[in-house]
Amino acid sequence: MAKFFAFVLVALIAISMLQIPVSSFLFNFLKIYELQVRYGPGSLKGFQCPSQCTRRCSKTQYHKPCMFFCQKCCRKCLCVPPGYYGNKAVCPCYNNWKTKEGGPKCP
Repeated sequence: MAKFFAFVLVALIAISMLQIPVSSFLFNFLKIYELQVRYGPGSLKGFQCPSQCTRRCSKTQYHKPCMFFCQKCCRKCLCVPPGYYGNKAVCPCYNNWKTKEGGPKCP
């Protein structure tokens, strides 16, 4: 009987230790899914590109090149990632379009 209670106790401790990473993983997964629905591929119409690129490029010191390439990418992918920098995983087309040298094409 003592072995059974020890096993149950160990099982409860193991489950409680797993709960935190699983819930954290689920939260991050749901957050990324929400962003992809809101900002993902096909989330924009062509006429929305200038305003979204203005938002994306508003904090860079290279405003003109940023706007040029952002609008080019937006017209092709019909999405612009959230924020001013990064978050490109939300829009795979935007993230995976590369220059001839292999660098990122989209800001």
